Amino acid sequence: MKKEMFRYLFLLVFVAVISCTAKKETETAVADEEWPLMDEFHMVMAESFHPFKDSTNIAPAIANAAEMAALAEKWSNAELPSKVNSDEVKADLQTLKVETAAFAELVNGGDEAEIGAALKDLHDLFHKLQDAWYQGGHGDHHDHKH
Repeated sequence: MKKEMFRYLFLLVFVAVISCTAKKETETAVADEEWPLMDEFHMVMAESFHPFKDSTNIAPAIANAAEMAALAEKWSNAELPSKVNSDEVKADLQTLKVETAAFAELVNGGDEAEIGAALKDLHDLFHKLQDAWYQGGHGDHHDHKH
């Protein structure tokens, strides 16, 4: 009876360990196929940059500056997917965090030329991060030249 109980307990523990391991591998695989914080930042950057690029309308960038700074901070503090987990990407994210915070301050008193130049620099830095992701193996990248 004890032997049978031991086998049952061993089987139960074995199944539990295998289930947890398989789940962890699946979660990691999904995380490596997506970078939701990049996509979230991209949406706000696009809403800010395209009106400026297309018609020199800086108002959306000014309105979105605080949100961009908050998203950049959140993104820079998050765990990175393995294919972009490098010192260079970490440094670029820290720079994005610092520069978006400075941008959020600049929109309160800077002139449109300064704001536009800073927005272009933020956009270029964002694309450097996005390129690191797509060159890291993400296959369905669209050409996104601005």
